[in-house]
Amino acid sequence: MAEEEKDTNTIESLETGSSGESPPSSEASPAEELKSLNDKYLRLAAEFDNYKRLAQRDQRDQIRFGNEQLLKELLPVVDNLERAIKAAKDGGSGSSLVQGVDLTLKQLNGALGKFGVQSIPTLGQPFDPSGHQAVASVPSAQVPERHVVDEFQRGYRLHDRILRPAMVTVSKGTASSASNDEDNAS
Repeated sequence: MAEEEKDTNTIESLETGSSGESPPSSEASPAEELKSLNDKYLRLAAEFDNYKRLAQRDQRDQIRFGNEQLLKELLPVVDNLERAIKAAKDGGSGSSLVQGVDLTLKQLNGALGKFGVQSIPTLGQPFDPSGHQAVASVPSAQVPERHVVDEFQRGYRLHDRILRPAMVTVSKGTASSASNDEDNAS
């Protein structure tokens, strides 16, 4: 029976937010009421400071360890690259080395793909200034004008945001049409 009363008092104190103290009554003196309200204020301020400290610590940890999953996925790729270098130094055959590095590249692309990183398609595609950076333009009979002829450096996007544009060569069209354009411009 005494335990039930204790539980009831605990529940009531949690509901009122006090620690066993009764809420200030109208019969209490103004000084006691002021002391009680000040005590509640100080406890609330301390709780808020604790919450703020915990939130800041969580934010620091999120920034510090936010890339943990990505890095765990990349560690096996590093291991495979180290094995490939060791095999090359030990005099392994060139074809097995190329095959091992190719598999490692596929593994790396797979790990990046899990986190939303995708390569930007280039060869034969229409030039897109939002994802391609033109470093040269050449005449080409095989590739239509303003389409990508060659890729110097692959570009990547993270979900729908460009991480790095692809560095490409763009077609001017056929050599005869390019020279006609130059003649017309003169």
